[in-house]
Amino acid sequence: MNSKTITTKMKEEWQVSFVEAYSEFARIYDTFMDDVPYDEWGNYLRELLVGYGVKEGIILELGCGTGNITEILSGYGYDMIGIDNSSEMLEAAAGKKEISGHDILYLQQDMREFELYGTVRAVVSICDSINYITEEEDLLQVFKLVNNYLDIGGMFIFDLNTIYKYRQIGDTTIAENREDASFIWENMYYEEERINSYDLTLFIKDEDGKYDKYFENHVQRAYTLEEIQNLLQMAGLEFIEAYDAFSKNPVRNDSERIYVIAKECMKKEMEIE
Repeated sequence: MNSKTITTKMKEEWQVSFVEAYSEFARIYDTFMDDVPYDEWGNYLRELLVGYGVKEGIILELGCGTGNITEILSGYGYDMIGIDNSSEMLEAAAGKKEISGHDILYLQQDMREFELYGTVRAVVSICDSINYITEEEDLLQVFKLVNNYLDIGGMFIFDLNTIYKYRQIGDTTIAENREDASFIWENMYYEEERINSYDLTLFIKDEDGKYDKYFENHVQRAYTLEEIQNLLQMAGLEFIEAYDAFSKNPVRNDSERIYVIAKECMKKEMEIE
């Protein structure tokens, strides 16, 4: 058992980091994520959507980041809305939208409090955005909002990093250097609370060729599938299935990422607190 403990001060700092995460990192996010097969991820997500009856219509992406998946789904013909808490990430997404010409609506909102003008056919959340919600009551509120803004029978598809993955990363330091930027990632996993915290030290080259230093803290939480199922039910959503990521196989003990599929139900009986 990990003997590290989380203090009240750490929790307070992490609440601040949720708001400030992906500020300077947004400038180099796509540089260091260039090995992520977004096209494959987007195709897998589309197959799930179509398989559960969502062949067209409005889709909301929570935690859309720089818009990689949003752009791909828009290219498949979906009417996309992207929500993210980081203005810097959305600025990058807007730049991609300008190049692609896709009709995407981007909104800067906290997913714990997001608002839409109407309902959507589906809600998706990819790249472990849900893991950033570290309090169960906050995650329940997110799920209630999702249920509220889904069409009757609408689908909710999201991914999660697993406890197994965070344990594998553990307490470690990762560094990577590119031509115009470098980072040092210092990771710490708190077993009892299932909290994964990592400090990012960024070195980004400016217009004068000098490197500016920045610091960010990111905090995520691992949830058991049972916890997710219970929260979905409490929010009025029906749990449908969970897959080992990028397959139709059941979740394994050593799954590092899973996809969860849920469906809107009992909307009229639920109220947003």
